[in-house]
Amino acid sequence: MSLFLPKLTCKKDIDEVIKGVAEKVVVLRFGRDEDSICLHIDEILSKTAHDLSNMASIYIVDVDKVPIYTRYFDISYIPSTVFFFNGQHMKVDYGSPDHTKFIGSFKTKHDFMDLIEVIYRGAMRGKMIVQSPIDTQNIPKFDLLYHGI
Repeated sequence: MSLFLPKLTCKKDIDEVIKGVAEKVVVLRFGRDEDSICLHIDEILSKTAHDLSNMASIYIVDVDKVPIYTRYFDISYIPSTVFFFNGQHMKVDYGSPDHTKFIGSFKTKHDFMDLIEVIYRGAMRGKMIVQSPIDTQNIPKFDLLYHGI
């Protein structure tokens, strides 16, 4: 399904999108095209891209092609989805310690659409962090591992 979504293949492309898209949420899905969970989230993203086109621009990023951003955003699990608005990294409180990205796949397209709407409305009000509207039962749980602390 990621065939229908634009792919960013280098740091320069990602930087241009983050800085260049104005008044919309930039959605970056980090993962691999051949991964089954990534294919599931790509299906949800592509089905909602048209409906959300006034609020969001959705892109696919291969973790192996842009290792600098994979390290910068600490992408240890795929898929991971990161959000921006007017060049600013948007954070979302999912009820977990990591507010910088959504890890895993969305259960339904409505979960994703609700999240984009909340991020968009919060960003338009100047907020840098918003509360997730997704039911906590629909948010994948992962243990965060910190080494050398």
